Amino acid sequence: MSNIQNRRGFASDNNAGVHPQILEAIAEVNGGHMVAYGDDPYTEKATTEIREIFGGQAEVYFVFIGTAANVLGLSTVTQSYHAVICPESAHINVDECGAPEKFSGCKLLTCPTPDGKLTVDMIAAHMHGIGFEHHVQPRVVSITQATELGTVYSIDEIREIAEYAHRHGMLLHMDGARISNAAVSLGCGFYEMTGGAGVDVLSFGGTKNGMMYGEAIIFFNDSLCRDFKYRRKQGMQLASKMRYISAQFSAFLKNDLWRENAMHANLMAQKLYAAVKDIPGVKITRRVESNAVFATLPPHIIPSLQEAYFFYVWDEEQSEVRWMCSFDTTEEDISSFASILRSLL
Repeated sequence: MSNIQNRRGFASDNNAGVHPQILEAIAEVNGGHMVAYGDDPYTEKATTEIREIFGGQAEVYFVFIGTAANVLGLSTVTQSYHAVICPESAHINVDECGAPEKFSGCKLLTCPTPDGKLTVDMIAAHMHGIGFEHHVQPRVVSITQATELGTVYSIDEIREIAEYAHRHGMLLHMDGARISNAAVSLGCGFYEMTGGAGVDVLSFGGTKNGMMYGEAIIFFNDSLCRDFKYRRKQGMQLASKMRYISAQFSAFLKNDLWRENAMHANLMAQKLYAAVKDIPGVKITRRVESNAVFATLPPHIIPSLQEAYFFYVWDEEQSEVRWMCSFDTTEEDISSFASILRSLL
């Protein structure tokens, strides 16, 4: 195994390692014995810290992965005859293997979006058959911040969607897998664009921003999560050694490590954009608002470029690729990548 090279690439911020401060936090809680299943002081501390950021009434539950956070959050606030309205590109629609539909029983009503962002007009197109027993009933609007296309909702855009949803008896769910990158992009804190803007349920992610694993489901109204502890257990997401998730969140929030990591990733994306945008044959296809750069390339160069720095093809028909930057992306990575790209063209 000694010849394996942990070479950085631009495939996903999931591929990055764990921030040293997160690893230190895990090691610090590793000594001795602690009561399992979250009845430990580290989990109590992390929960308090998250509540201080997201509002004192927020209910916080730790789980292992983002898909579970989305699925359990949505299934808790829906019945099987309900529908969830989301962008066509949403992670819950494209990349969760049907788990939201399987475990909630709900239908996903999707909206084509040019930039990954829902608007009130898009949502309104699904608002029919209300009270008609032959149709699923819209119950939740789900948005992603930052979106799968790297774009970011403004606080006013989130508030507008939340107000529309609430006015029509619906809830607003946010998939916050890259919420740190969005907060840095907007220059705001977490609460301002979540509970403060009308979000009801949040999947609060850290894995893509320096954590090893672990997400938090946050309910901004405790009436929405009665008996959630049973759902989490049935969903196989009750961590026995929960302190290893909790300690990561404490380190993640301490001294705004989350902001430092996300700021670096976003900055690297801007530098990558600047380094490649004028190379003949490269066309940037999306606004660079977080830590993602999307571009189209001549198809024949993609395999050679992937050998040097691995990344994913986003849309094979359009030859559109996605380059993700992480907390550990370096300027040398970018300059080397741009040089290789230029040589292939």
